[in-house]
Amino acid sequence: MSSQPFDYTVADFDYIEHADGPQRLRLFMPVTAEPVPLVVDLHGGAWCNGDLKDCEPRDLTLVRAGFAVAALNFRHAGQGYPTSLIDINYAIRWLKAHAARLNLRADKVGLSGQSSGGHLAMLAAMRPDDARYTAFPTPGDAAVDASVQAVVMQWPVINPLSRYHNAVRLRDSGSPPAWVSDIPDRHDLYWKTTAAMAEGNPMLILEREEKVSLPPALWIQGQPDPQHDYRDPEGDCVVNEPERFARNYRNAGGTLELLYIDNATRASATSYDPTTAFFRRHLM
Repeated sequence: MSSQPFDYTVADFDYIEHADGPQRLRLFMPVTAEPVPLVVDLHGGAWCNGDLKDCEPRDLTLVRAGFAVAALNFRHAGQGYPTSLIDINYAIRWLKAHAARLNLRADKVGLSGQSSGGHLAMLAAMRPDDARYTAFPTPGDAAVDASVQAVVMQWPVINPLSRYHNAVRLRDSGSPPAWVSDIPDRHDLYWKTTAAMAEGNPMLILEREEKVSLPPALWIQGQPDPQHDYRDPEGDCVVNEPERFARNYRNAGGTLELLYIDNATRASATSYDPTTAFFRRHLM
């Protein structure tokens, strides 16, 4: 790969069609003759807000480093769990199925996501073959799956249930911090039930000892960040959620790096550069 920043092109594709319309991805492609590794990037927004455009600063860093990047829109909000995972799983298979035409390396695919997008990235990586998430057949019946070779999470909501309980407890305290806002309402809109928050939960999946895929992972966590870096208010764990998940992931046989950064600078090279470096190690 070149040591100079790559020029790039940008193109939009409707990758899946639903009754209420298509879902779109935006593909950033470095200008090069060689097939390139791919990062699929997922926006945040507490599973209810956000758009693929939110990923652009990170995606521009990645494409200039020589990665193809597909920023996704996907069903969310009231359409509920597991619609997001169905779309993400299909998008990975769609991109692999069209890899030759798009100049992609179908064998070198990573997932990235911020906040609730980080949760979705890890959950999609853990369960590439889950029958609920593979509800739509691969286009053209191509022999591809939704497995990935690496995951980077930027301050993920790794445990939707504990974050919900934490936000509700603070909301009901009489003097909630500003970040709480409508977080419990967004959880309710998307997840519908606490049982669903427990089921689609990477933290609890590991603690239930479910058999899942465990690609190499990086968790980038700003500090201070009480939305994502807190202790489970109803658990007996003596560490915050990032350390709890890292321990669980490693105990299950995976490798996970936990990087703490200054939260005030997280939307910058402070998080973009470690993301790029991690994918360079595992995808190039």
